[in-house]
Amino acid sequence: MFPQCKFSREFLHPRYWLTWFGLGVLWLWVQLPYPVLCFLGTRIGAMARPFLKRRESIARKNLELCFPQHSAEEREKMIAENFRSLGMALVETGMAWFWPDSRVRKWFDVEGLDNLKRAQMQNRGVMVVGVHFMSLELGGRVMGLCQPMMATYRPHNNQLMEWVQTRGRMRSNKAMIGRNNLRGIVGALKKGEAVWFAPDQDYG
Repeated sequence: MFPQCKFSREFLHPRYWLTWFGLGVLWLWVQLPYPVLCFLGTRIGAMARPFLKRRESIARKNLELCFPQHSAEEREKMIAENFRSLGMALVETGMAWFWPDSRVRKWFDVEGLDNLKRAQMQNRGVMVVGVHFMSLELGGRVMGLCQPMMATYRPHNNQLMEWVQTRGRMRSNKAMIGRNNLRGIVGALKKGEAVWFAPDQDYG
């Protein structure tokens, strides 16, 4: 019913070597102290902005439509902050996939968890509605440490990345459910599971 997290010898093929290199750099990077990661992440996000003109243009147009009451200068500050968050998102993805539980637990606090636990104790299925914030990967790891659950997702086109992201997300959660697997979602809820779902993404 759900994707399996299995390593394949195919991942050793040369076409995946660049992906392996990037993952290795990310793993080494997130071994640094968290304050250093925050500094580097925000700076790298800012430096990436000139190379992501299309995303910058989309962000600017979205802000013009959503916040017409703000001045152009205010919206530009929001775009700059967004790119700093983008850099941190890369760092936090590495933290979510590669950090041990003990290190993750040092850096978060959760409010309102009793509501979820109360519903789970009654064996009721819970749809946890979220959105695709920059902190999505780390947020999922944190939620799993507090209350292991299932989550809907879009499979990655790169099979090695699919294996890595599924393995990382399963470190503290029960299962990943493909975005088109409606039967799996309904079945999990009927069994009293908590299922994370983000309606802000087109699930086809």
